[in-house]
Amino acid sequence: MRTTQKRQVCILLPNKQHLDCAVTVRSRGHEVLNSVLKQLGVSELQVLGLAVLRDNEYLFVDLEQKLSKYFGKRWNRGSLSIPFILFLRVQYYVESGRLILSSKVQQLYYAELRQRVLQSQSRHQEALFFQLAASALQAEVGDLELRQGSDEEEEGQERKHRHYFLPEDYFPSWLIKQRGRDFLLQQCPVVHVELRGLSHSQAVLQFIKEASSLQDGPVTFYRMRQEKKDMRSSVLLGVTLKGVHIYQEVEGKQCRLHDFSWTDIDRFTFQGRRFEISAVGSLCLPKLVYYSPSPFHSKHVLKHLIDTHQVHINTRDAASYIQQLEDMEASQFYREAYICDTKRLTQRLQSLTSSMSDCSAAVETSTAWSKDDEEEEEGHSATEFEVCVDEPEEFLVDNPAEVSWLAELLHGASVEGPSVLPSSYWAAVTMEMKQVLRSRADEGVSVD
Repeated sequence: MRTTQKRQVCILLPNKQHLDCAVTVRSRGHEVLNSVLKQLGVSELQVLGLAVLRDNEYLFVDLEQKLSKYFGKRWNRGSLSIPFILFLRVQYYVESGRLILSSKVQQLYYAELRQRVLQSQSRHQEALFFQLAASALQAEVGDLELRQGSDEEEEGQERKHRHYFLPEDYFPSWLIKQRGRDFLLQQCPVVHVELRGLSHSQAVLQFIKEASSLQDGPVTFYRMRQEKKDMRSSVLLGVTLKGVHIYQEVEGKQCRLHDFSWTDIDRFTFQGRRFEISAVGSLCLPKLVYYSPSPFHSKHVLKHLIDTHQVHINTRDAASYIQQLEDMEASQFYREAYICDTKRLTQRLQSLTSSMSDCSAAVETSTAWSKDDEEEEEGHSATEFEVCVDEPEEFLVDNPAEVSWLAELLHGASVEGPSVLPSSYWAAVTMEMKQVLRSRADEGVSVD
């Protein structure tokens, strides 16, 4: 009888909307996820995950675990006074929005990044905030028209432009205080008007790309303590797509102490609350030791580190490929190659990113949950995970494995099947394609 009792779960989305679903007492995280997928009308979330707010910190839900692990005794009692709340949040950040194949998921990703930008403390990247604000305005407002006319008309038009947005919606509070609202209202339209002609989707993609270079933007933070007996957390562990950042509070400000790429890290070790980072020997750094709020936090932080590392491995070829296409577009020699076959591009990215959502399944780890309650998880056996990352191979247009696909994309000729021709042949084909594209670009002829 108890297993059929229903619990109402509210899932808060990054765009400030919410979803509701009903589950049983013994339900696990993946049952809520399935309901979210159905209500959003998407097949997978890719970069998003379900999170719970625990001790004022977001922890991503292990979908194989029962929800009672996260809501405790209140879940079993079926409290009606306080709702059971989960959050749909960005779990894995990406460098390019083109890696997110669903437009709905991409919009949710964009919505959370918008909030991350407003919370950013990267004071040394002031110019970037104007670019981000302009991209967001282009996505949400559209083209800003600057009309020519008399001095009085131009002055009236300028006043109108100054009031078409609120600085608080597009800039961090510290920047508003530092520069003043009038300065932002006057200067931001100057940057915004330069994006005239960009569609909503193009502006969103540009915002995502620009936000990826914000130092504390695409980062998931976890609070740590320097000493086991410390009452407050003075260290932040930042999980990014490419590695781990360590911040420490100095005179009320968060200062970045370490910036580790995955190849810089030899291993992570969790033992109860104790968390160790061992860098590779070539860095000559001592072992860093911090303490998480609880073993419960430790297991979730470790799982997020493992999964993020796996996402990095699974998507780096796709990210490199997209960067390659963007560089080709910027050079204008290959602009047609970038837009000639959107369907083929989508299929290519799907094949490169298909394992993003299942990244955790590909990693063998000793972080299996105990059947005991959290209070009994204070054991002294260490849970250790060693990160081993090979340097990614350089990804070039001249790579024989890629030239055949690019040739088919550009010329419409099928080259299916294994390549049996020598690399020298493909190098010659590549040079020929480059010459053809340059001549066509000069003549204004499309390759379609």
